[in-house]
Amino acid sequence: MTNGTEEPALSAADEQLLRELTERARAGGLKLTGEGGLLGKLTKMVVEGALEGELDDHLGYARHDPAGRDGGNSRNGHRAKTVITEAGPVEISVPRDRDSSFEPRIVAKRQRRLTGVEDMVISLSAKGLTHGEISAHLQEIYGAEVSKQTITAITDRVMDSMAEWQNRPLDPVYAVVFVDAIMVKIREGQVANRPVYLALGVTADGERDILGLWAGEHGDGEGAKFWLRVLSEIKNRGTRDVLMLVCDGLKGLPDAVNAVWDKTVVQACIVHLLRNSFKYASKRDWAQVAKDIKPVYTAVSEAAALDALTEFSAKWEKRYPAIIRLWENAWAEFVPFLQFDNEIRTIICTTNAIESINARLRRAVKARGHFPTEQAALKCLYLALMSLDPTGRGRQRWSNRWKGALNAFDIT
Repeated sequence: MTNGTEEPALSAADEQLLRELTERARAGGLKLTGEGGLLGKLTKMVVEGALEGELDDHLGYARHDPAGRDGGNSRNGHRAKTVITEAGPVEISVPRDRDSSFEPRIVAKRQRRLTGVEDMVISLSAKGLTHGEISAHLQEIYGAEVSKQTITAITDRVMDSMAEWQNRPLDPVYAVVFVDAIMVKIREGQVANRPVYLALGVTADGERDILGLWAGEHGDGEGAKFWLRVLSEIKNRGTRDVLMLVCDGLKGLPDAVNAVWDKTVVQACIVHLLRNSFKYASKRDWAQVAKDIKPVYTAVSEAAALDALTEFSAKWEKRYPAIIRLWENAWAEFVPFLQFDNEIRTIICTTNAIESINARLRRAVKARGHFPTEQAALKCLYLALMSLDPTGRGRQRWSNRWKGALNAFDIT
């Protein structure tokens, strides 16, 4: 059953005919796909038969029926047309009528692709291929020309589904929400980097839920004003509470979070904190700095972490005071994960949960170079996200290691 209707089954005679055709093809060495293949021949037979039936309905009589003589409109030969199918290019004969009023439905006028080719274009685009590469791929594999404009028109059809996905209702509570950004080049007068932010939630049932994509604005794209708008949107879509939000130290984010959910704990990503620390240190000191800072983020408690930071400061403050200030300024967002055991710490102390998704998005972006508009960039990223989840729901179950983390939160 599909959508409440039963699909018609093949009759015994139809199945017997298919078996005979298959056996005949095998015995004669006929290949299944490609030019001259069995699937192409069957497609041609079925489509042409359907077109003749449509013309019969249009004219009101069958071919060679005496009722059609001197009855006004009538058949007027055929015209050749090549359509792209999943079995390859197929040349069909399309019947015509004298007054050109026949409008076929199975292969409409100017239609060059049968159902399925659009899905192929969408899939190739989601994998990061440019429109030029998709056009070349279809030319090479199927021997048919599909213009870049046509490919753009096909991919533009996902905009409605993207808008529906971006505005869909969300869960009332998320145990953890991860936020991160990737940089995208967009041509606005001149090519410039723009951040596009992704939010990923962990549901009470252990599923990951991609909450949405947001293009950052110039100037205050990382500030409280921007994040207040994004988080308010998430709340307006039904999320009344988030227990913990993990980020990479984005400016203004803690204030924005507390303005939307006053009890949400904001956790800074430890990996990003370490990377930023090395920016202030000479490369020759990296190994020693890493060794000396490790007792801070592996401490058993906040008090022990503070003692470790004091020791680190005594050794490095004169040479690298910026590192000390970095950790002191991030302290409130650094310490929350210390209240959990080591198994849970490894999950919530970094944005690694979202980095694997961002890696896929970066591959898609890198293949394109830059985008003409913000909308074109978001469309590319949306297609890449949907390729990770064939259901189109944006949800996926985590591995079992998340069960412990979820049990640590009191979700009611």
